[in-house]
Amino acid sequence: MRANITKLRAFAEEVLSQAGITINGSNPWDIHIHNENFYERVFRYGSIGLGESYMDGWWDCERLEEFFYRLIPLDPEKIVKKNIKLITYYLGSLIFNKSSKSRAFVIGERHYDIGNEVFRNMLDKRMIYSCAYWHNAKNLDEAQEAKLDLICRKLYFKPGDKILDIGCGWGGFLKYAVEKYDVIGVGITVSKEQAQYAKDICKGLPIEIRLQDYRDLNEKFDHIVSVGMFEHVGRKNHRTYMEVVNRCLKDEGLSMLHTIGAPKTKIASDPWIDKYIFPNSLIPSLKQITSSVEGLFIIEDLHNFGYNYYLTLMAWFENFHKNWEKIKEESEGKYDERFYRMWKYYLLSSAASFKCRHHQLWQIVLSKKGVPEGYQSIR
Repeated sequence: MRANITKLRAFAEEVLSQAGITINGSNPWDIHIHNENFYERVFRYGSIGLGESYMDGWWDCERLEEFFYRLIPLDPEKIVKKNIKLITYYLGSLIFNKSSKSRAFVIGERHYDIGNEVFRNMLDKRMIYSCAYWHNAKNLDEAQEAKLDLICRKLYFKPGDKILDIGCGWGGFLKYAVEKYDVIGVGITVSKEQAQYAKDICKGLPIEIRLQDYRDLNEKFDHIVSVGMFEHVGRKNHRTYMEVVNRCLKDEGLSMLHTIGAPKTKIASDPWIDKYIFPNSLIPSLKQITSSVEGLFIIEDLHNFGYNYYLTLMAWFENFHKNWEKIKEESEGKYDERFYRMWKYYLLSSAASFKCRHHQLWQIVLSKKGVPEGYQSIR
């Protein structure tokens, strides 16, 4: 057993050295091992083994985002590509529709309904849980408001327009759009917590909030927005989603898809992320998106500001870490140290993926027949 651990450690040292990471080294991105069983757990279970061993306190790193910034470009998936458990996981994703209508509310129950205490103490004042736009912004509140305004301007909102927000979150975008651009809003979400919060903050405004799956929509809107929701649609449902948007969008209207993007097409999410953070979700590639809109929409504009998500996630982690004791107090002890480590791992590993440009953030403007005389890009 000891000989096996020694061999695995030597292999880990060899792999990590390629990223400039030293086991028990002195750099802030170096990994410090507290349990020697770490090596076998990681090589046996891959992504899940690495994440769960961190959650269990088997290893630490002073700057977790810098550790992943160096590790991700190595493509560690290749190291465990022969792992039978991972092969089974990916085959299951290939065969089954993990985001079918019968599973539509799972993501709401397991992620967005964990408790508003976490999100209220982590996000900006408008509770916007998607990439902010940091161009000329000094803080998270300004960056999120800049993003909301950017969406409104890209879709040419005018007074009286009826706007649909698919995956409306806590209602922050619709509230902003109605107050600043005098539009009428309908928001749908699969999260009970989000729906109730959104109804409360939008009370008295021309905004309707529904607990509803997008596949049940069948009415017309001037413009349709989706901000950070398409990642939950699933590759087997991309075309269905676009068909729903096409059905519900007026002929002269515009739609925006604001989504995280992957550099290459995949059939399954990272196993740890799927298990602990975003079940049944998948970050789409540009190929998957363009295939889903073919024959339905014209892509008028594509804007990539993925590095902004690194800045956003780091701001979220700063708030989460700073307010951790407050979160525990408000939730009456519902969250423990393992949850803190899980959430930290999620936020900082995600931040690293955007910093090294492994993931992107796309805003894609779509029209059904093309904008007369051409669409004017707005940045």
